Amino acid sequence: MVAQKKAKASKFLTVPTRPVPIDRDRSVAGLLEKMEGAGFGAKQLAEAHRIWLDMLDDNSTIYMCGSGNLITSGMRRLIAYVIKNRFVDVIVMSGSVLYHDIHEILGRNHYQAHPSMSDEELESSEIYRVGDVIANREEYQEADEWIGSVINQLELTRSYSIREFLHLLGRELSEIAHEDGILTSAFKARIPVFCPDLPGSELAVGIARAKFEKKIQIMFDTTQDTMELNTIAQRTRHSGVISLGNMDSQAVVNMTELSSYITRTTPRGHKYAISIATDSCPLDIRTPSYGGSHTSVFGKLAKGATTAYVPCDPSIALPMIITALSQTAAKFMKGRKRPTFSFSGREMNVDVP
Repeated sequence: MVAQKKAKASKFLTVPTRPVPIDRDRSVAGLLEKMEGAGFGAKQLAEAHRIWLDMLDDNSTIYMCGSGNLITSGMRRLIAYVIKNRFVDVIVMSGSVLYHDIHEILGRNHYQAHPSMSDEELESSEIYRVGDVIANREEYQEADEWIGSVINQLELTRSYSIREFLHLLGRELSEIAHEDGILTSAFKARIPVFCPDLPGSELAVGIARAKFEKKIQIMFDTTQDTMELNTIAQRTRHSGVISLGNMDSQAVVNMTELSSYITRTTPRGHKYAISIATDSCPLDIRTPSYGGSHTSVFGKLAKGATTAYVPCDPSIALPMIITALSQTAAKFMKGRKRPTFSFSGREMNVDVP
């Protein structure tokens, strides 16, 4: 029998990976805890859950940014849950996400598609295809009409920030919704919703329809949104960002760093960052290395920031992370000091204890 040669000691080789075991613990939180000892995507998914808890425990202002097919893939109830329970404090969503949210809050559905459904057949039946999900075109047009009906009730002699407009949409939806989504949950939780790409999204169709059919036009003051995000960043002690999908929606949060010179404040950078996306990402992102590529994925980071990059479709990762939070977050929420927002007309005020 050959004696094993003792490995040379190294300050780096100290924490071995641990194969994920199979046992009787069936909780999602328990599974993620075991995955912390693994590597690559398994470790990052587990660390995303752990970092979210750290953000709550550290009284951080938490931004949730999202784009893509979050609603069509079935994530509406999960996102509404974290908003209602104040696991997040500021919402930044693409116009497509918010439009699909309105569609479902109005009582409409998205449906599963099948590869055998041809585009020609769907088109002739007035069905929209969104990836492997489909929707009724006429029902989408009803959402456009509803958006126009809300605009018709507004005072159109003044301009609105996009944040204020979305707040008003959430208020009107709350009056008729049978089940909550992003806009209704945010309205009830009194937290702001921002949209970085309204003109290039489906939301703009309803606004354009109101102008074309009813000759009513709403004016937007996008600089107000920039200033409000800047105010939140300025008054925040610690911040964390959770980015779902590509970085497009997160970019507007990163702009607060560039615009901080206007108010003569010093950018702090995020203390925590989680990114869940299918975009290709350098391997060094999966380790605590803070090079240029790391910052390009998460935005400006504070020194010593904790990050997790989960190379996964959000529709796979979110159900696991948020289900785990429902099992683990309660004790971190008891003493949490979170920012409070007040809305009065076009004004938004924020108080960070």
